Amino acid sequence: MLTKKQHDLLNFINKRMARDGVPPSFDEMKEALDLRSKSGIHRLITALEERGFIRRLPHRARALEIIKLPDSLSGKPAGFTPQVIDGNRPDTQPALAQPLAVGDVAQLPLLGRIAAGEPIEAINDAPPGVAVPGQMLQAGGNHYALEVKGDSMIDAGINHGDVVVIRETSHADNGDIVVAQVDGYEATLKRFRRSGDTVVLEAANPAYEPRVLPTGSVNVQGRLVGLIRTY
Repeated sequence: MLTKKQHDLLNFINKRMARDGVPPSFDEMKEALDLRSKSGIHRLITALEERGFIRRLPHRARALEIIKLPDSLSGKPAGFTPQVIDGNRPDTQPALAQPLAVGDVAQLPLLGRIAAGEPIEAINDAPPGVAVPGQMLQAGGNHYALEVKGDSMIDAGINHGDVVVIRETSHADNGDIVVAQVDGYEATLKRFRRSGDTVVLEAANPAYEPRVLPTGSVNVQGRLVGLIRTY
């Protein structure tokens, strides 16, 4: 699911590439979407890239490539198309994966979907809670669940569609995977590293560059403590 701004931007890029053979400039995108700054376009481009709709090509001006379009733009009938995951691939299962034991189960609220570059997206048809093994939860802390969108953390064993279990905390050590809020707006699931007066948010996918941000612009909202995958 795309937000309205993401959908409008993808539609504009697609039409301009069909007409001119090259994508529009960031200034043209900003004017088309009636945004006040190009930073908003950068956030939308990042979100579309992480959701697999576009690709940025390095070392080229206006280097955008459309990989796929949503059903609303491609002319295909709307509907869910299941994605088959090869369960025999070694990288589809985290090393510490555990079967769900019967009995010691807790219910956590499923707050929404998280994807880099966008706010946590509400799930209108979400169940009231998600069952998680009690051994995932840390004593003395509040926990919640989020559904992952995108492939930016696949090398950490976190796939699109997985549900991550998050312990609420504002503290993170280097190397922790956290829910980080950037500039009070966007929320992203990334590996956290502090370096002097900056914070580096690292994807676990070589296709995505690390983000280096001032310490004051990053607010840690929770730390990853577990993951649930449904086949």
